[in-house]
Amino acid sequence: MSDFRHRLEQFLSARFDSSEIKIEQLTPDASTREYFRVNWTEGTAIACVYPEIFVAREHSYLDVTNLFLAGNLPVAKILDFDENFGVIILEDFGDTILRDVLLQSEPEERETLLNDAVRLIAKIQAATPKAFELNSIASRLKFDEEKLLWELNFFKQHYFESLKKEKLSEKDDKNLTAEFVEIARELDSAARVLCHRDFHAANLMLDKQKKLRVIDHQDARIGAMSYDVVSLLLDRVTEPPSRVWVREKRLFFLAEREKLGLETIDPDVFAREFHLQTIQRCLKAAGTFSYQSTFRAKTYFVPFIKPMFQIVLQSAERLERFPRLQSIIKTQLNS
Repeated sequence: MSDFRHRLEQFLSARFDSSEIKIEQLTPDASTREYFRVNWTEGTAIACVYPEIFVAREHSYLDVTNLFLAGNLPVAKILDFDENFGVIILEDFGDTILRDVLLQSEPEERETLLNDAVRLIAKIQAATPKAFELNSIASRLKFDEEKLLWELNFFKQHYFESLKKEKLSEKDDKNLTAEFVEIARELDSAARVLCHRDFHAANLMLDKQKKLRVIDHQDARIGAMSYDVVSLLLDRVTEPPSRVWVREKRLFFLAEREKLGLETIDPDVFAREFHLQTIQRCLKAAGTFSYQSTFRAKTYFVPFIKPMFQIVLQSAERLERFPRLQSIIKTQLNS
């Protein structure tokens, strides 16, 4: 028996008779956490078991969940937790992941679901003042220049050196790094709203009432308005979406923000930020895919790298900037 399951059984034994305890192992996510479905007071619940004990007041999942619930955002309620066992018990939303539904949906249903997801991004941003009011961990973290540049350098290291087994020339490395600094610095200055940070269709669920629910929100932080929109629209695509479609979604997002009373944003200004964030976020994703493929044998990520490069190149060309990055990406696409 694993230590995770053993600690969960101890936790449950202190609350229920042994005859009432039922535990089902769920597919773990990419982290060190393990998930189980358990019998609970009324029906079932999800047990998230951490690798070690935690301090509740310092725990990001508990903190950000409290923030999101205070902002009327659809995340799972905390039903119980125990610091010493490293266990958090969550409301059970079922097993329906939005990504799976989108793959099987007709175009009209797919667009409706994606628009619902875009609305959620606007609602998350509307909770920005609440994050600062509660002094949430999310309000004290930011996609600043250091963090954004670290992610870009992570891409450079793990795509070229780990996956491709090659190094950039000294000149290319220097020029690319200079462009990365430029990207990170500009996005740092744009970071002023609450972001989920990993807002994509695999982190959204449909509950039994077919309503969208948000999961994996513990890493929320302050970032650019476009961050979660880029993540939702461009994460793990097999081919770049049409520019017309992306523009429609950008305009829909800005309209949803206005409906919530948020500031009006010029569409052209937002488009420039969107393209800049697209470059950073898609390169960061390509770095993650390279790392996962090389060091965790998850080679199914590799087919997503080329589309990420195509999207990066399109955005750089639209901005008419970053010539060294454009040249390097073109070389990789042609290799």
